[in-house]
Amino acid sequence: MTQSIDYGNLMHRAMRGLIQQVLEGVAADGLPGEHHFFITFDTRHPDAKLADWLRARYPEEMTVVIQHWFADLVIDPEGFAITLNFGDAPEPLYIPFDAVRTFVDPSVEFGLRFETQPSDDDDEDEDETDLEVEETRAEAEVVSLDTWRK
Repeated sequence: MTQSIDYGNLMHRAMRGLIQQVLEGVAADGLPGEHHFFITFDTRHPDAKLADWLRARYPEEMTVVIQHWFADLVIDPEGFAITLNFGDAPEPLYIPFDAVRTFVDPSVEFGLRFETQPSDDDDEDEDETDLEVEETRAEAEVVSLDTWRK
């Protein structure tokens, strides 16, 4: 039995599930109203798939916009595939949910940010992540979404 509840990873799983559900709705019905997304992801993730020229241009992270034109949006339990337009050139991408760093829908002032913090324990995953949650604190921490406000 573990010594503590891993709230950080539980929150990440829940938030990535939220992103998955939103994208599944968009794949089925399109983007409703003024909704659009800015998604920043880690291009170094081993399962991220993008053209070599995009990886060279964005060697660490990249932000994509899902708004006016996109095609072939397919969601699976691990991530999503999408074709986006880069300078009148359609490019297919595969973005694992574990690679997502931020998900923002500015039309409704909604945003998620996934923090990456290196682990001090070599036995643990080096990319242990934290959603603005400090597990050592006994009090709750308020997360501000002012960064994404218009």
